[in-house]
Amino acid sequence: MEKRFLTPIETVSAIVANGQRVLTQSQSRTFVLSLLAGFYIAFGAQLATVVTQDAAVHLGVGVSRLLGGSVFSLGLMLVVICGAELFTGNSLLTNAALHGAIPWGKLAENWVVVLLGNFIGSLFFAWLMFESRLWEGGAMADHAIRIAAAKCNLPFGVALVRGILCNWLVCLAVFMATAARDVTGKILSCYMPIMAFVASGFEHSIANMYFIPTGLLLAGELQRSEPGLTWGGFLLDNLLPVTLGNILGGVVFVAFAYWFIHRRSI
Repeated sequence: MEKRFLTPIETVSAIVANGQRVLTQSQSRTFVLSLLAGFYIAFGAQLATVVTQDAAVHLGVGVSRLLGGSVFSLGLMLVVICGAELFTGNSLLTNAALHGAIPWGKLAENWVVVLLGNFIGSLFFAWLMFESRLWEGGAMADHAIRIAAAKCNLPFGVALVRGILCNWLVCLAVFMATAARDVTGKILSCYMPIMAFVASGFEHSIANMYFIPTGLLLAGELQRSEPGLTWGGFLLDNLLPVTLGNILGGVVFVAFAYWFIHRRSI
């Protein structure tokens, strides 16, 4: 009978083996897969915006965050099950480099291509949502702008720490999804940690590549001026610290930790 899940050491071995794809996978293939991941995370992010638009008023802030996190988890489910290259999840490839299965240069090359693809994919999806005119005014537009402005006004250190906490959970979700042997297990593995990070208010760099540009486009269309909500604020005040935090959270607390635990067994 086929195993329902892998043990932790088997999961680490699977992650190391999966990381070896960077040795042969073309950059064009990696780039297209990273575009898809940008789209998939944006699907979850826009759905979370819709669901939480009035939920806090009627159900309370905690329930609103729970609902938002629940639907946002769709993004990682699509990445894991359909196949895509997500920068935050690829922090786990550090494990393969630490085990000597891939060169550090190949890891860096993968991160650069994937981060660029995720960025372009998220921006394109933000533009598609803007052009859909579903949120051209009213409460939905206000909510999307408020989300973006709040993210741009986080202090650097706060954004960094929230980024660490976020990708700690994202990489644990990927770790568990790797351990799961069927689609149901992978869906549940993605759901709980992703719901937890969104409900907790942590910061995800790729999601923010969608959230903030969407708010910027809507604010420009509606001639709304929000303190801190600028393209410079997006790149320097949010994306930079959150990306650094995501790297630290995934690399230190998941990839390095499980390499250290199993370094003599693989």
